[in-house]
Amino acid sequence: MSLPVSMPAAQPAPPLLNMRAVTKQFGAVEALKDVDFTVHAREVVGLVGDNAAGKSTLAKIIAGALTPTAGEIRVDGEVREISSPSDAHALGIATVFQDLAVCENLDVTANVFLGRELRGSGGWMQQGEMEVATRAALNDLAAHIPSIRSPLRDLSGGQRQAVAIARTLIGQPRLVILDEPTASLSVAQTAEVLTHIERLRELGLGVVFISHNLADVQAISDRVEVLRHGRNNGSFSADVPQADLIAAIVGATRRG
Repeated sequence: MSLPVSMPAAQPAPPLLNMRAVTKQFGAVEALKDVDFTVHAREVVGLVGDNAAGKSTLAKIIAGALTPTAGEIRVDGEVREISSPSDAHALGIATVFQDLAVCENLDVTANVFLGRELRGSGGWMQQGEMEVATRAALNDLAAHIPSIRSPLRDLSGGQRQAVAIARTLIGQPRLVILDEPTASLSVAQTAEVLTHIERLRELGLGVVFISHNLADVQAISDRVEVLRHGRNNGSFSADVPQADLIAAIVGATRRG
């Protein structure tokens, strides 16, 4: 009688993004010091901290806008150098910064494909194909925009955020960084943006959600990471009491 052969247990997939001991110096100023940061696929990680905590610096390093002074960055378990935005794009990393960088006078489709217009063999823009892709990206986000031919100046703040996020989907990213996407939005518009973030997670993407609004962060994040003075100062589950997050942000306590 033959004995059953035991199969080795499947190894868990490595994190989508794994940063270890990342340091960034600007002359004598240390904006980041030995920061660890991890994001998995299908995970929304809230990144919080007071002004000058290092959130934007960390985001710019992931996006390739800044290079770290020291430390290691792994994508899918492999060490990678992200020395430019094109490097980040090639690795499937997309970023929506707070200023959105949209053109108010252009319509939705033109903004989604800004700088990446589809052109045929004769050099003519393939407007129909771009409109189909724009509608598909907005549908993936469950975004409600009356017409993709509307200029952005006619849209609400929440709808503009949807357009900016849809633009990242055109490049088929795996990790999306959102820098203060709910800042200055109404309650209803904020709810729309949080729905878009939830849709990104459902699509299998990893998401970094940077915000000063702890209620928004806790409403949508799977995990919350706190930076203080450029250093890690706590990793929390999203259901932690908000007072604990505030204490870590202001330095009253530290949680590992």
